[in-house]
Amino acid sequence: PKGFDCSGLAIYVYKQHGVQLPATSSSQSKSGQFVRKKELLPGDLVFFRTSALGGVGHVGIYIGGGKFTHAPGTGRKVTLAALDEKYFKARYHSARRYKP
Repeated sequence: PKGFDCSGLAIYVYKQHGVQLPATSSSQSKSGQFVRKKELLPGDLVFFRTSALGGVGHVGIYIGGGKFTHAPGTGRKVTLAALDEKYFKARYHSARRYKP
């Protein structure tokens, strides 16, 4: 694929493992199994409040060690970030686990 937005990246990766996700980060944050931040495992989805109204507007895939991968915007390079980075720490919303 040429490029992803954040929810598209999650959908693409999970599809490779036989899991169908909802279309948006907001809807993804409302399904699956809730996971406490201290219980995150690689593959869990992490959600952030980035919309103007304060709702979930961004999703990443947790990879362990306090880090996650995400698509920061359509057409931008997929990158790594840390949950404790100031921007993401202030906007952390929740995490969900999906199983095949």
